[in-house]
Amino acid sequence: MMRATEGAPMQSISRREVLPSATQLTAIAAAGTLSPADSAPADAAAEIARFTAGVIPDAGRIAIDLPEIAENGNAVPLAVDIDHPMTPESHVVEVLVVAEANPWPRIARFHFTPMSGRAMVATRIRLAGTQTIQVLARTSENRILTAQRQIKVTIGGCGG
Repeated sequence: MMRATEGAPMQSISRREVLPSATQLTAIAAAGTLSPADSAPADAAAEIARFTAGVIPDAGRIAIDLPEIAENGNAVPLAVDIDHPMTPESHVVEVLVVAEANPWPRIARFHFTPMSGRAMVATRIRLAGTQTIQVLARTSENRILTAQRQIKVTIGGCGG
C-alpha cells in the first residue's frame, strides 16, 4: 500500500500499520450495531413477553419438525411450517424460535411478507441440552400463534 503526504514522495504502508486500524474500525462498527438488549442474555420468558407485547398466544397452526432425540446439540435440524394464509390482508409477519435452556434463549427470528408465499423455514440450531423449543408467530392482524416441542439432547450418543 502506498501513502502520499503533501510535497513528499509516496511511502509504503505495511500490513502491520493497516491491521490495527482496520480491527479498531470493525470493533467500533460492531459496537454501534448492538443495542444493550442484544448484548446481554435474557431469559426465555422475557423474550416471549417482548415478542407477544401482551397479546395472548393461540396454540396450534404451527408444525415443528424437530427430532425427539439429538445426539449432537451443535447442529439440530429444525423446520417450522405455519398453516396461515399469506395474502396482503392476512399473513405471517415474523416468527420467533426460543430455547428455554440455552444461555441466549432467542435462537432465531424470521420475517415474512405476502410475497414469501408460505411461512416456512428450515435451519439447524444449537442447543445446550434437553429442553423445550417454543415457536411463536405474529400475523398482520397482530395475532400470536404458538407451539412447542420437547427435545432430548444426549452427550456422545448415550440415551441416558
